[in-house]
Amino acid sequence: MNPKFYSLPKEKQQKIISAGFRVFSQNSYKKSPMQEIAECAGISKSLLFHYFHNKKELYLFLWDKACDITIQYLTKYACYESSDLFEMMERGMKAKIKMMYKYPDMTGFVIKAFYERDSDIQVSVQESYQKHFSIKAQTAIEQVKLEDFIPGLDLKMMYREMYLASEGYLWEIYQRRESLDVCKLEKDFEEMLKFWKDIYLRKEE
Repeated sequence: MNPKFYSLPKEKQQKIISAGFRVFSQNSYKKSPMQEIAECAGISKSLLFHYFHNKKELYLFLWDKACDITIQYLTKYACYESSDLFEMMERGMKAKIKMMYKYPDMTGFVIKAFYERDSDIQVSVQESYQKHFSIKAQTAIEQVKLEDFIPGLDLKMMYREMYLASEGYLWEIYQRRESLDVCKLEKDFEEMLKFWKDIYLRKEE
């Protein structure tokens, strides 16, 4: 990336970033034209290529930007600072809901990027995800109190089940190209958390 991008006024930078999130969230990597991103940002295609030498460079810049924003929100809501797994998930949900309100196109972009299968970017995205999130989540799970759960529970398997269900829910929304109803999403996740608590938490005798 051309460092001169950062010499642009913040408003101009944000327009380019927002345009990238919007276009890439609506199409696959290959079917997202740089021309459309430039038009959405209100600049020429040649100027966009002046700041980002190719589409891959822009895409990975946007992915890193989304990761930075996500980490800021997860940190703000102390998502990994609890020994209560469901409290951790509730904090994470609140952080992500706030992000969805403020950055709706970024949310769609992140989901698309995570499941993107184009060989040009797939490895980079997955490696970045492991670096930014998986290790932190794994460390947090190791701090969870096993005595809070039903006897014999495989905690890692339970967490993976909940993670896949949550990701699948979001992916289904974007596959259907539905508009993001954040209020409904928040309510649905609250119901899922309640369902999981009823199944997996140890009952008081």
